[in-house]
Amino acid sequence: MNEMAQLQKRRLALYGWMLAAPALALMSLFAFYPAIATLWHSLFSRGTSRRPSVFAGLDNYGDLFADPTFWTVASNNLIYAGITIPVSIFFALAMALWANAHIPARSFVRSAYFTPTILPMIAAANLWLFFYTPDLGVIDQITGFFGAEPTNWLGQPETALASIIIVTIWKESGFFMIFYLAALQTIPPDLREAAHIEGAGRWTYTRRILLPLLMPTTIFVFVNAMINSVKLIDHLFILTKGGPNNASKLILYWIWEMAFAYFDSPHAAAMTILVLLTLGIVAVIQFRLVEKRTHYR
Repeated sequence: MNEMAQLQKRRLALYGWMLAAPALALMSLFAFYPAIATLWHSLFSRGTSRRPSVFAGLDNYGDLFADPTFWTVASNNLIYAGITIPVSIFFALAMALWANAHIPARSFVRSAYFTPTILPMIAAANLWLFFYTPDLGVIDQITGFFGAEPTNWLGQPETALASIIIVTIWKESGFFMIFYLAALQTIPPDLREAAHIEGAGRWTYTRRILLPLLMPTTIFVFVNAMINSVKLIDHLFILTKGGPNNASKLILYWIWEMAFAYFDSPHAAAMTILVLLTLGIVAVIQFRLVEKRTHYR
């Protein structure tokens, strides 16, 4: 009997590995191998036709930490992520609650909220470029009615990053709303009726029942928003190109700039590894702390 049981376990294990093999192959090809190759490349110096690349250890990482641009870009990305993530999630939840309510023209409201999401990134950036155009743009035309002077929203350090943040929130809120809307439609209406019978108000129902049930969706949306916060590049190409004076330059754009504009792929690889490490640390903290307070149904 023990031999039969062991054989059965081996068959189940083999069956499990066979099921996981396609996913493991794809992950190895498109995730694990590129990450390892990038790490290895970051340990070598920049090579030229006259001076070949040599092993440099952690020198590329030291160069990044000593570069003032690194700290400027890192602080820009922290500000960008610190604003876009919570604000996009807040607006997405608010829009989902409204779109899920019994209101007139509910289908139109849902479509209007989701429309920015289906626009291509380049098209959306060009649309906002028209909005931000000094003196001729829609924003300056509106503020001009109130006597405000024309503003170069994308051309001055004080407003360039904020302008990019507004575009991102406008673009992502509708996308995240879809996930909240789908989650809201899975919550039984009996819970609201039971809470109403118990005397719970709308705020109490939202805080004590609705938000905890939406926590798995919030975690999923948060992870996506965090990833999006370090991979923005399309809007920057059209709107600011990281300027003025690096005021709106973000991590992925700087990596592209180092690799393909300055042909400094080792430092770009080192920056990529730092981004992966940061995302990994945040993911571990999230799943260790937040997951414990999450209720799955």
